Amino acid sequence: MPANNNDDSDLSMVLPRVLIVSRRTLRKNKFVDFVGEFHLDLIVSYGAVPVIVPRVTGVHMLLESFEPIHGVLLCEGEDIDPSLYDAELSGISPEELEEIRKVHASDTAIDREKDTIELGLAKLCLERNIPYLGICRGSQVLNVACGGTLYQDVEKELSKKIPEEQRIMHINYENYDGHRHKVQVAENTPLHHWFNDSLEETKMEIMVNSYHHQGVKKLAQRFVPMAFAPDGLIEGFYDPDAYNPDEGKFIMGLQFHPERMRHQDSDDFDYPGCPAAYKEFVKAVIAYKKRLNCSACVPKAPKLNQELETKRKTIVRSFSIARDMYNSGRGMPLGQEPELEVGAEFLEANTALSLQQENRLKQMGATVRNASVYRERLKMNEERERIARIVMGKMSIGQLSDLISFYHVMGNICSEALERKLQDRVDEEVEF
Repeated sequence: MPANNNDDSDLSMVLPRVLIVSRRTLRKNKFVDFVGEFHLDLIVSYGAVPVIVPRVTGVHMLLESFEPIHGVLLCEGEDIDPSLYDAELSGISPEELEEIRKVHASDTAIDREKDTIELGLAKLCLERNIPYLGICRGSQVLNVACGGTLYQDVEKELSKKIPEEQRIMHINYENYDGHRHKVQVAENTPLHHWFNDSLEETKMEIMVNSYHHQGVKKLAQRFVPMAFAPDGLIEGFYDPDAYNPDEGKFIMGLQFHPERMRHQDSDDFDYPGCPAAYKEFVKAVIAYKKRLNCSACVPKAPKLNQELETKRKTIVRSFSIARDMYNSGRGMPLGQEPELEVGAEFLEANTALSLQQENRLKQMGATVRNASVYRERLKMNEERERIARIVMGKMSIGQLSDLISFYHVMGNICSEALERKLQDRVDEEVEF
């Protein structure tokens, strides 16, 4: 295809972008970042571009540089820092913790930078309704981000409390890739629909792989379970209010790895439904990108050159002074007569303004007394700002982050409301 200057010639700009955080390992005395090839292969095959976010110190402060973000896939990695959830209630003794560290040495080395990056991305997805697929550790990150908790070790906390016949081995280092165990699939869930042709009505069971020693303990309130292991451990969950791939909605966590239930050197899987999670996830990512592009089509104010922008600011300030005088019912601030004249001249020259607007300006001038109330209000606003700075200075990083998230959500809601109103106005004009 011949090259052109259109941005559409760059596939990375045309195709939706799925962020995937790498995992760090030590190789030849150096750290190497990697992502499992099956994840990447499936994302690409269904029509999205994987964008790898390197697990590098400080990246959590640069997540905005990866915009636009149309989807997030989080997968393998070490145990999540127990301090990020309610771990002190686990009842595990120091001796048992030491034993866990020895048995699962490759997973128990906490990676706080990866935790910070992935929790930041998970919360971003939840705030903006960006499609999110969590596999294994990624499902645990999603649950913790929403206030859920984890078993620090399934064998120590769950298995020992149930009858031996119900106990399940969730990780087998001697048969790492071949190990499977049963899960019970919940009816009328996405997992049920994906594996429907492989399920028996009386059993509703499939065999899944398993590479974990931790798992969901308390499921966050917004989620609904999709599958359970015989020992009761939740093996999959989703948010039914944020699941509609055709509309760009997808928030889900799977404890098992459907992408690794793939036959050696083949495109065949243990079950035909295995790749469905990736297929539906990418479908949601594509729909989300289209919706995002549609939002970007909202008309924006034209850009002005420097001279016109200066004039605009001068006129806006003139109207602002007049408004404050009108609201206060007081006189004109000293030395601001010339600034008011600018607004008056603009109104006289602008025949597009209504008679009502002109009368309003006259009202503003007619009610002028003095500027004492204006100055008092200004001092009050300054005092409020000073107090707010003191209060926020005492808030924790987490509290400030939640506050910013709240205002970000409100900003998105305002943008959506504005978009709807603009579209309604366009529709009315077309009908007229």
